[in-house]
Amino acid sequence: MWLGVARAVMLVDETMAALRPAFPGPSATGGVWMHGTSHFGSTISGPLTTILSLVAAPGVAHAVPTEPGDLEHELRPAEECKTCHLFSNAPADAGEPLYAPFIWQGTMMANAARDPVFWAGVAVADSDHPDETIECIRCHSPSAFLEGRGESKTMDDLIAKDFDGVTCDICHRMVDDGETPPGNARYVLDDVAVGESVPRRGPWAYVEEDDMKHEWIQDVSFIGDSRACGTCHDVTTPRERVDDSGLPMGRLFNEQRTYSEWLGSAFAVPGDDFRSCQDCHMVEVADVAGCVEFQDRGQTHATGARRHDLVGANRHMIEIMQAQYGTAAGGPISDTIFNEVLARTDDMLAAAASLEVGFPSAVDLAAGISDWTVTVTNESGHKLPTGYSEGRVMWLEVTATYNDERVYSSGYWDGMAIEADDQVRRYEAIAQDYADGATFHLLRNNHWVLDNRLAPRGLAVDVETDPVGDRYALTPDNTWPHVDDVSYAFEPIELVEAGPDVAAEVELSVRLLYLVNTPDYLDFLADEGGDNGSALQAILDEHGRPEPMVLAQAQAVVPLSGLLPSGDDDDATGDDDDATGDDDDTPGDDDDATGDDDDVPTGDDDDDATTDDPSSDTASVGEETAATGGSGNPPAGNGNTDGCGCRSSHSAGERGTMALVWLGLGLGAVWRRRAGGPANRRSAASRVAGG
Repeated sequence: MWLGVARAVMLVDETMAALRPAFPGPSATGGVWMHGTSHFGSTISGPLTTILSLVAAPGVAHAVPTEPGDLEHELRPAEECKTCHLFSNAPADAGEPLYAPFIWQGTMMANAARDPVFWAGVAVADSDHPDETIECIRCHSPSAFLEGRGESKTMDDLIAKDFDGVTCDICHRMVDDGETPPGNARYVLDDVAVGESVPRRGPWAYVEEDDMKHEWIQDVSFIGDSRACGTCHDVTTPRERVDDSGLPMGRLFNEQRTYSEWLGSAFAVPGDDFRSCQDCHMVEVADVAGCVEFQDRGQTHATGARRHDLVGANRHMIEIMQAQYGTAAGGPISDTIFNEVLARTDDMLAAAASLEVGFPSAVDLAAGISDWTVTVTNESGHKLPTGYSEGRVMWLEVTATYNDERVYSSGYWDGMAIEADDQVRRYEAIAQDYADGATFHLLRNNHWVLDNRLAPRGLAVDVETDPVGDRYALTPDNTWPHVDDVSYAFEPIELVEAGPDVAAEVELSVRLLYLVNTPDYLDFLADEGGDNGSALQAILDEHGRPEPMVLAQAQAVVPLSGLLPSGDDDDATGDDDDATGDDDDTPGDDDDATGDDDDVPTGDDDDDATTDDPSSDTASVGEETAATGGSGNPPAGNGNTDGCGCRSSHSAGERGTMALVWLGLGLGAVWRRRAGGPANRRSAASRVAGG
């Protein structure tokens, strides 16, 4: 059971009594999707979020969520909903995203209890605090929790209906009791039957002649409100949070605050800029049918609907779910559904962030680069990245390439790891157990070492959601910036020209990348997660590990000067024939000067989504480019650098010496071949979309 801290509970009891009038009861408003504030409102800020996080633990006064054994009417299996709520779009909407509600089946909400990363994490948490993993099941498999299987530690402990994850009944029977605060899956479910079933809440009204398969209530006062999402998307653990000196802060550990990040942002303020969680993650559609019977007879609901693709950013796990449970694999979930959710995930990723890049107008290798600027803007309604922080990272990859050779880079992804250079710009949150510095232990964490994730627009000051570290300063309106300005500088280097047929120009690239699970984190889960960790490793061995997704990118091609002349000139190239064994005196032989060997495995892949994707464009020389990204998974490197006509092969001795030559130059040389050359040049300030 989750245990509170005594003085925190006393604080909650005293403060909640004072604030009780601010908590309205359930709204009677219904009939349309609500586009207002949450029930707690944006006018209550600061301490309220802290208070709510504290009362999220059971045993604290004023919380009456639904507990195991409480339901007289159990949750119905989602498969019953499929009969009526899975159908194709109407002909007029054939080219639009699918809006049948049962598209839900391909989402991570539906597959929350199948996620092998989750189960490996449960095993680690069980080894740390065995009595507390019921909280994990409470969120990821409400059916198991409510029916007494909350102590489950592996997938084998569940029954069939438990794999519905966050199922239809949870959301459509959930109500606001006016008391239970958001967070920690403290859902309150309607259990009062009308006729033969408990009514499901939603946006639609029906007439007596409609042949309904269950009772219904036209009410979206809660299910259509961001507060409903906050039920699970704030997570507080029982550990008391400590500061950088290890001193208690008088509050429990704020493990996840996605809902609170939104609540404290400009998007939660009523007005033209208001956006609810549903506005982005469940896009509204008008005049569509909600069930197959209505669809067949061409009857729509004027009150509209919301798509149930419930998109997030865990694309890789959806791909694994499809590989294991899709119809092509003999599973129960249509591949069409999975493909639809993947497509909508790509749309979401493309809208999450944008880049503005000030490229240098030219590059002189003898002088280096000093004027390369990048601005990252968080376009989402929460931190970027948000949610579960273990092993999640977003970062900027900056590269300069000449003749398919990486000349300069920061944050380069080599297929295995992120380049750890002095300039790398990462966005992540790192928590630890302060006592011994251990990381990746969710139920032991009590101290934030770092939280430099990019805030949403207008995020108010609140210790529950404030950044940790010295990267960001408050803006003049006393909110945290949702924009990050970064400047890059690179030292002069020596590089030999590739030959008269190769243009003296350099391709500059900036990509904003996101990795949902870092290699280090997956290795930790595989090693420490017991049987669940071994099962995860087997799945990753079969289906591969996640690759970075491209949130935004921009490229430019600019003139390059300062190249050393080509030719077999030892003084110019630094080539030592005696050291390399290369004494062939062939005119134009500059193999050693370039240091390139087509057979050297580098882990790099030329298809890194910078230019191969048809939606990726190259800016005009020296001009600033604003880029909104698309999503994509750049493939891991395969070391293939063949096909460059200016190079020839070397002996093993030559290859070793060339590696030393280039390391001596500080290049950390990694070679790659791009499938196509620079193309699709655009004018200044062009926006570059796609993966």
